[in-house]
Amino acid sequence: QALPVLFKHWLKNEEVEEGDTAVLRCELTKPDAPVEWRKGDTVLQASDKYEIHQEGTRVELFIYDAEAQDA
Repeated sequence: QALPVLFKHWLKNEEVEEGDTAVLRCELTKPDAPVEWRKGDTVLQASDKYEIHQEGTRVELFIYDAEAQDA
């Protein structure tokens, strides 16, 4: 039976100035595990606003042109 995927390092709150790029990072216990980034009930998709990187156990979300509503 496979072990569940867990966070090795949890997300930390990040503060950025409006218009800057916010970067959220986490690390998982298994490489290349599927990850969904969400804001409330909305699943975030790669776009001009959001960029998602995943390499091995490290996952990053870039939020470009950050605004107050991105909190």
